[in-house]
Formats: sequence, C-alpha cells, structure tokens
Amino acid sequence: MTAKPKPLPQTYYTALEELQALDFVLVELQLYLDTHPADEKALQQYKELSAQRLELAEPFERKYGPLIHNGRSQAGEPAEWNTTPWPWQV
Repeated sequence: MTAKPKPLPQTYYTALEELQALDFVLVELQLYLDTHPADEKALQQYKELSAQRLELAEPFERKYGPLIHNGRSQAGEPAEWNTTPWPWQV
C-alpha cells in the first residue's frame, strides 16, 4: 500500500494550473508552426510563452518537486522525488 500524499496548499494548484495552460498553448503553437514556419508573430509568441513557462517552472520545482522526469527537470535530488505527489496525482 502506498502512502497517501501530503496535503498541498492552494498556491500549488494555482501554479500547476497556470503551467498546464502554458504547456497546452505551447503544444498548439508548436503544431501550428510545424505547418506555418514563416509566421513570425506565432514564433515570437512561442518564444515569449516558453520563457514565461521557464520562469514559472523553476520556482515551482524548487518548492514542490519536478514536473517531468528523465533528467529534464531541475528539481532537487532524485531521491527526493517521492516526497511530493506528481502533478497527475493531484
């Protein structure tokens, strides 16, 4: 039996929702840019939102743990990954 995840503050859920919304938009923009690579406005929007996501993800991961796996997340030690719930567990 696995341990029940510890309760998280509302700020966790607010920040996670904002990151998920950015991820959704970035995927859609990436798909659009696959077929419209010359669209400078879309490319600029993609760059701005990518930077915004990095700015939000870094403090989130320092405070709550990694958002992604396989070494692409900059949060703490791998041994600490089981101390907080993964985003899909909340």
